[in-house]
Amino acid sequence: MKITLLKSEDYTRSPWKNGGGVFTDIADAHRADAPAKDWDSLLWRFASTPIVAPGPFSYMPGIDRLQMVVNGRGLVLKSPTQEFDEREPFTTVRFTGELEIVTALEEGPVEVVNLMGRRGAVAIELEALRQPGERQLAAGTHLVYAARGDCRIRLDGEDFAIPDGGTLKVELTGALRLLLISGVAVLGSIQVAG
Repeated sequence: MKITLLKSEDYTRSPWKNGGGVFTDIADAHRADAPAKDWDSLLWRFASTPIVAPGPFSYMPGIDRLQMVVNGRGLVLKSPTQEFDEREPFTTVRFTGELEIVTALEEGPVEVVNLMGRRGAVAIELEALRQPGERQLAAGTHLVYAARGDCRIRLDGEDFAIPDGGTLKVELTGALRLLLISGVAVLGSIQVAG
């Protein structure tokens, strides 16, 4: 087990692929053999971003996406074939990067957390931790993001405090129990395919 506290002041910023906004990059991974860390070499990315005006999402072929609103409310993602309802905070939606999506903001700007994964290379999950309790973590990389204020968790009998906006990166070679003690967190999980 390897545990790293990622502090919000150390996060980097990068433009959306379509240039329409800016991500706060919390953690990511790229192919080891790639000459550059770019969208083509991306294996996964965990990020937050404000959505302040309606507009199109970036076209990301080969990328699966998970998203949830952590601040604000009223977000709807509209595609030619379906809608993804994120009106209530901490609702996870899943869609492909190829899907044409335009945002609708029914109650003003929102902040979302995104987990993106290269299809076929990784499997991704995103869930809200809002009530104290336990859950099983599988082998892989897990990111516990303190979405609204400080939070506390317990891993393998050891307590960890995560400051507001901070993220605990947990890299596991085997299964482990996570206990949310207090606060509200978003849990992003990444497992290498195969």
